[in-house]
Amino acid sequence: MGAGSESGGRTRVELSRMPAVGPLYRRALLGALPVSRGGRHLPAVELAVGGVTVDRARLADYDRVCGFRLSDRLPATFPHVMGFPLTLRLMTAPDFPIPLIGLVHVGNRITVGRPITADETLDFTAYAANLRPHDRGRQVDVVLVGSVDGEEVWRGVSTYLGRERTPGGSDRSGRPEAPAATARWRVEPRVGTQYARVSGDHNPIHTSRLGARLFGFRRPIAHGMWSKARCLAALENRLPDAYTVEVAFKLPVPLPSTVGFALLPDGGFALHDSRGRPHLAGHLR
Repeated sequence: MGAGSESGGRTRVELSRMPAVGPLYRRALLGALPVSRGGRHLPAVELAVGGVTVDRARLADYDRVCGFRLSDRLPATFPHVMGFPLTLRLMTAPDFPIPLIGLVHVGNRITVGRPITADETLDFTAYAANLRPHDRGRQVDVVLVGSVDGEEVWRGVSTYLGRERTPGGSDRSGRPEAPAATARWRVEPRVGTQYARVSGDHNPIHTSRLGARLFGFRRPIAHGMWSKARCLAALENRLPDAYTVEVAFKLPVPLPSTVGFALLPDGGFALHDSRGRPHLAGHLR
């Protein structure tokens, strides 16, 4: 670990390499203990790793799992998995105010500044922002920034919900009419294990029936970022060189299941189940 410096009110901590995810998941299990959390403030730290290269074999596997064409151009969602260990390190730190175990990924916004190719080397920074109340607990944004030679080329903002018992909270919401599906996809159980392998996100709710049941799911569920990536793969021919794509994750996608993908005339897109209930609502601009 390198020396820290001040950056935007946060202490910048330079790491020599991407952290290993295995020890971080073990730390997350310890972080689920009620005595270890409860802070009301975000860690004033920015983690950074420079010189991250693209593993072309991993990129090809990622393209296959998510439905992208095999290409040297990185899908918009691929830098998210490249920098995932850095965000995991941030969220498993002792002073992160919400335990990682049980945290719900409710939204993600990615801004692509320009195309990124597999021969480029990226520098990543990660920090947490905007801790705020929610009617079901607290939300926080985890920001991951990718740069090439000092130029920001990619930014991802993941919004997470830490559920807490709060007065007046409710899980009930209206169900809008589902848009007509332009495609239907069968999502097999192997999607959970294959995406975990290429992304490094080995949360057992995606790969294990027992792990899923421990968190209230009858069977494993697909990763939210797989769902977003699969939608972007369906839009691949329509994507410009620079854009922002934002999604809200609704109901989980159980494995296996059949989902309907809908392209909307206003630049939006959606994923819903066979009964019309929403899994994902997105917008491209």
